[in-house]
Amino acid sequence: MPEKLTKVKKLKHKRKHGFRKRAKTRTGKRIVKRRRLKGRKRI
Repeated sequence: MPEKLTKVKKLKHKRKHGFRKRAKTRTGKRIVKRRRLKGRKRI
């Protein structure tokens, strides 16, 4: 499988479930906050 295809999918996934998108919404901020409190390295 060509590398390009997988890269596009990764980008799409990041855009849909990424940190920036979460941080924009009110509920997303709550999720991020809770994950920080949980002590996650990667939020």
